[in-house]
Amino acid sequence: MVLSMDGVVLVAGEGTRLRPLTFTVPKPLIPIMGRPLISYGLRGLVSGGVDNIVFVIGHLGGYFIDYFGDGSSIGVRVSYVTQERRLGIAHAIYRAIESGAVKESFVVYLGDNYFGNDIGFIIRSFAGSDHDVYIVLTKTKDPSKFGYVLLRDGKVYKLIEKPRDPPPGGYTLSGLYMFRDPDLVARAFKDLKPSWRGEYEITDLIQWFIDRDYSVGYSIVTGWWKDAGSPSDLLELLYLMLDKVDERIEGEVRGEVIGRAVIEKGAVIEGRIVGPAYIGRGAYISRDAIIEHYVDVESGSRILGGSLTRSLVLEEVEINASRARIVDSIIGRSSKVMLGNGSYSIITGDYSRIIQGA
Repeated sequence: MVLSMDGVVLVAGEGTRLRPLTFTVPKPLIPIMGRPLISYGLRGLVSGGVDNIVFVIGHLGGYFIDYFGDGSSIGVRVSYVTQERRLGIAHAIYRAIESGAVKESFVVYLGDNYFGNDIGFIIRSFAGSDHDVYIVLTKTKDPSKFGYVLLRDGKVYKLIEKPRDPPPGGYTLSGLYMFRDPDLVARAFKDLKPSWRGEYEITDLIQWFIDRDYSVGYSIVTGWWKDAGSPSDLLELLYLMLDKVDERIEGEVRGEVIGRAVIEKGAVIEGRIVGPAYIGRGAYISRDAIIEHYVDVESGSRILGGSLTRSLVLEEVEINASRARIVDSIIGRSSKVMLGNGSYSIITGDYSRIIQGA
């Protein structure tokens, strides 16, 4: 039986490392393969038994209200709490609790995270356990960018926030946390002090439970996990997701498709596609265009010439790259790119214009 749980989804950040894209769209709402990034995590929460979600919003928070409304489109109840000042993850969690929206055991999900594992299974495992807190651990190339967790005799005993010199043998704390009692979490938060960064850290919140001998369980994920914080992180996430796609062609192919590709309804392909690749609804790939490996062209975009590889093209973009090659790029919504020749790596915000020679 799937037990009912509350969900707290944190989306208040400004996404500064993804500017200029995040000047006009919140990072969790950036589409990948036809769906906002956050929707993949929400699907996992729902499968784990979450039927009530509170979004903690801030920067461009109205976009989440417009997109999800009362939650009926995703089959859950949704409410919203504003974090006026970005005072850290623990503070955002406390805001959700003090609002009254969280009344039972709950799971916290960072809206810009993506798990290759089934997080629904992890949530259900916590719900059926006797742990007071449950965290998800992984290995990363650079653990100094995240919370760091040390184990001793199979138990969590110490958490460090963004260590400059991480001790060997530890794990990275991912963006998925579970708590049994919201009242106890609120009590713990009131004992915390801001870190040197001026924030209330999630690592300090969890350490509070460890220091008082509460049961803190954990899972170590063996699949991949991505925090899509920067352009390179977002593109790497795209590559990993495209590696898992199964071929599905529902659009019209007049040209050539080689390898695994998803061609959505209404898309027209007159050029060449070399998968893995995703072509969204109503997109158009002309006979003078080549879509190479690891490209996502979102709905309504038109590629009129040139070649693209390892790139994300958002909605309603027009690209005519002629004899040019676009590599490792992210093109914001409704942008126009016109190039003559050469090789380019481009990161643009929405409604941008890049016209060679203009």
